[in-house]
Amino acid sequence: MIKTLIKADRLYLRFFTFSIFMLTNIAVFSQSKTIRILNNENGQSISDLLFKYNNTSGISNNQGEITIEFEEGKTLYLSNVQFGKNEIRSSDLKNALEAGVLKIAATSYNLLPVTVIMVHPEIFEKSKFDIPVQEKLEHDAGQLLEQMTSISVIRKSGAYGFDPVLRGFKYDQLNLVIDGTQTASAACPNRMDPASSQIPINMISTVELMKGPFSLRYGNSFGGTINFKSSTSQFSEKTKPAGRLGTSYESNGNIFRTEGVAGMTSNKTDIKFFGSFSQGNDYKDGDGQEIPSDFNRLNWGGKFGFKLSEKQNLGVLVSNNRAKNVDFPALPMDLREDNTWMINANHSAYFYGKALSALNSTIYFTKVNHVMDNLDKIITPRTVDALTDAETSNYGGRTEMRFDFKKSYIFSGIDYRMERADGERSRSMLMGPMAGKTMYDNVWQDAQIQRGGTFVEYHIIKTKLHAVVSGRIDYNAAKSNNPDPNFVALNPDMSSDFINPSLSAGGTKMLNNVFSLGLWFGTAQRSPGIAERYINFLPIGLDPYEMVGNPQLKPETNNQADLIFEYNTKSTKINLDLYSSFLRNYISSEIDPEVNPKMATSPGVRRYINIDKALISGFELEWKQVITSYLRQDFGVVYIYGKDKKLNAPLPEIAPLEIKYRLYGNFLNDKLLPEILFRQAMKQDRISTSFGETVSPAFNVVDTKISWVASRAITATGGVLNLFDTAYYEHLSRYILGSVNPIYSPGRSIFVTLTFNFL
Repeated sequence: MIKTLIKADRLYLRFFTFSIFMLTNIAVFSQSKTIRILNNENGQSISDLLFKYNNTSGISNNQGEITIEFEEGKTLYLSNVQFGKNEIRSSDLKNALEAGVLKIAATSYNLLPVTVIMVHPEIFEKSKFDIPVQEKLEHDAGQLLEQMTSISVIRKSGAYGFDPVLRGFKYDQLNLVIDGTQTASAACPNRMDPASSQIPINMISTVELMKGPFSLRYGNSFGGTINFKSSTSQFSEKTKPAGRLGTSYESNGNIFRTEGVAGMTSNKTDIKFFGSFSQGNDYKDGDGQEIPSDFNRLNWGGKFGFKLSEKQNLGVLVSNNRAKNVDFPALPMDLREDNTWMINANHSAYFYGKALSALNSTIYFTKVNHVMDNLDKIITPRTVDALTDAETSNYGGRTEMRFDFKKSYIFSGIDYRMERADGERSRSMLMGPMAGKTMYDNVWQDAQIQRGGTFVEYHIIKTKLHAVVSGRIDYNAAKSNNPDPNFVALNPDMSSDFINPSLSAGGTKMLNNVFSLGLWFGTAQRSPGIAERYINFLPIGLDPYEMVGNPQLKPETNNQADLIFEYNTKSTKINLDLYSSFLRNYISSEIDPEVNPKMATSPGVRRYINIDKALISGFELEWKQVITSYLRQDFGVVYIYGKDKKLNAPLPEIAPLEIKYRLYGNFLNDKLLPEILFRQAMKQDRISTSFGETVSPAFNVVDTKISWVASRAITATGGVLNLFDTAYYEHLSRYILGSVNPIYSPGRSIFVTLTFNFL
């Protein structure tokens, strides 16, 4: 009897303990829990996911977080055009809530006409947009961007200052920013130092390429926006060191590159210092001819993150870029020294469970000092020694709010930018009646442009539809603080101001589980830039004519439509983007025989004008396929058609039809990664003879490489660029000054790369 009572007591105690445990467990999970949803392929947070759980529904915030109240047996439903439909069972959801993280896989990669590439992915990520490991050491972002199917670059040097061209749009027609805000203006009138050359590549994690006038959040997006996103702050529970070191060598041009990051993370701070150094000499083209291409670049700085609270972060990025003694064989001068400072500070705040879910604010400052001269140019006879000392500065900021609702969300904010350029060219005469005298030219006339804007972007999310309506309005005002009398004689009214409206609408619709259709319409108006308004008798165009600005240019307007078809399965993705841009008041130039140039060597003067109508259209086709578990292939075709309707002639600087094919694999448990890249550019005979363009021949080139992932931290890569030593040049390469030869691309080059990554 006593034993029976003891057993009963023990049974009662176990039952009581079990009941307490269950009640406690239920109590814990009946409370609201926040879970962060991540992309299974690259570990990035997934915002804008539509979720439904029991009687709760909503959209994941900027950090990919949703808040739910767990109930046993209930299923979490997630849906998004990019990630399809996902059903998370109760047991899986319970485990995810305990871990605080839920990972899901993407089924598609396009919403707006946007391409995303990862500059510094982790070794074991399977992102389809990974940049080859040696490109992480690249010294010029223009060359990095050229890896993207839809971008070409203008080359005035063999190895530096590549200026990106997207669908025929270039220079101020493209909005190039860091973290959605900061930019740099070229101080060199000939753009030896485009904004892309100032990017601290080794601190950039992602590049977003937003094509067309559809995404208006980051400034005036006329032909497109290129947004370089710096690495986000990573906090850790315990204080620990972090670092990365990489180095590479290319045989053709004797190019040496190295970069590194060192720092410390804790639960409140993320402090990282970075630096990179690159230098190279003249290289040989496929015919063995030497191309002047000396360059020297040093970049250093720091990225500092501070966790102010669970809902607030502060980040500061400081970068200094120095380039010196860079050869520009297509220009009348070489870069002697370029010194650029870029500083920005960002504050972010998140408000969970409220309509206003996020507030992000940024301020920034950029200053470029640029010196160039012709002292190292071999000129016979040498009639003048010339030197230009110029500088530009930018400062401004933006504030953006995000509002989340049940099946929609809104971005809204304001931004401001001040851009200023000044400089002087000295010409010391060596021959003729002016010998011994020095003349000074007012290059930029201390010109400035102020622009302020406000924007709204409204997203509507349904199970198989994501629609976006976006609007923006900018005020743009320009003036010269030090006008040149000769320039004023041609342009008496030196100031101008405009209101520039922009509007876009479109969406992506899932037709079934594998097909989707996207349709986008946009109109954007762009006021002319500083060079177009105020450049003062300098040869900065495609031909050697001196260019003269026009402060009374009208803003140009881009009315664009994109139609996007996509087929997507687990093993195959095909994306076709058809687009057409109808341009009004397109900014171009024409020869003015009534105006004399300043330099005797110049054939004449061009003045900026508006063309009533122009057209740019084309298509982009991408096909990605998983052939086997260890072999993949990518195929891409790009074609652009440009027409000047005033002259009934092709627009200048339009790249030819181009085909890219990439075959790559992963063997020995992802340790051995071979790759071969084939590229074919067709003959370009649709040329602008009025701008001195000539027909460029077709060419094909093959690159190969192989990577060995020794461990999660150590990777070695080797390969051969231009395997068959092809002699070729790009259509957008400028001609070597005083020569009938364009800048040919490098011939065969062997490269090796070694990286150590402990971030």
